[in-house]
Amino acid sequence: MNFRIGYGFDVHALQEGRPFVLGGITIPSTFGPLGHSDADVLIHAICDALLGAAALGDIGTHFPDNSKEFKDIDSKILLQRVIHLLKEKNYAIINIDSTVILEKPKIASYISTMRECLSRVMGIPEDDISIKATTNEKMGYVGRQEGVCAHAAVLIERIV
Repeated sequence: MNFRIGYGFDVHALQEGRPFVLGGITIPSTFGPLGHSDADVLIHAICDALLGAAALGDIGTHFPDNSKEFKDIDSKILLQRVIHLLKEKNYAIINIDSTVILEKPKIASYISTMRECLSRVMGIPEDDISIKATTNEKMGYVGRQEGVCAHAAVLIERIV
């Protein structure tokens, strides 16, 4: 058995008038994350964790934020490309554990929909995807609602 662990983190500033895309779905809000792509911090953290576990670099290496190709791209497409890279190296995802940190909007009621979406994109069972949400207790840039961040840990296995 060849198990590998990966960790990912992403953060984006929040801005009025932007769509709030998280876990591949759009959540109703008057503000959303600002970024070169759709700024989905959860998918970006998962991508970084998967790439790191397979020693394939990071999201910025594969999808640079100064490339016109990735301007306003749906992060689900980036995740699909990461999954393809893992498959090329004969890796399979065992599980994903993630945490989104934000004050609002409250996302608990959207977690099952995000898990369904990510399950379809990655081709793994929903039961292998954990998404948790917490606040930053009104401290720092997240607490002041200036930004949103996500952490992800993954376990992958090389299939030989």
